[in-house]
Amino acid sequence: MSGAGAPTLTVDGTGLRVTVVAASWHTTVMDGLLAGAHRALADANVTDVRVVRVPGTFELPVAAAVAARTSDAVVALGVVIRGGTPHFEYVCQGATLGLTDVAVRTGVPVGFGVLTCDDEQQALDRAGLEGSREDKGAEAAEAAVATAVTLRSL
Repeated sequence: MSGAGAPTLTVDGTGLRVTVVAASWHTTVMDGLLAGAHRALADANVTDVRVVRVPGTFELPVAAAVAARTSDAVVALGVVIRGGTPHFEYVCQGATLGLTDVAVRTGVPVGFGVLTCDDEQQALDRAGLEGSREDKGAEAAEAAVATAVTLRSL
């Protein structure tokens, strides 16, 4: 479990437009990630929040690219659980490179809330659910808002 060394981010995102792009696979985990993102955005005073659902994690980059046109920040949430084929590596790499490309190409921060886990328990431990050790949905939203606020000063 990571978590060690994580910064404490307290930012005021008043006036920011944020789009949360979330995959649909693994409903319980995704519900936790979405709830965590909503909590973090509310804590940062972000009230202009749009949620867009896509089929899976592989579809996050294209939706994030379109969302970046009208958003100050994007939060990308998904989960990929390792199986017995190379599919895991392809989806994880495609999502990671795609979301990185969106952020760099558009200049709009993309909070990376994609869980890449070996098993379902690892995902549940990171989903921000009751009993979870981490809240990666909240962390991704906090990172996106903090980066958007920082970029305003550049």
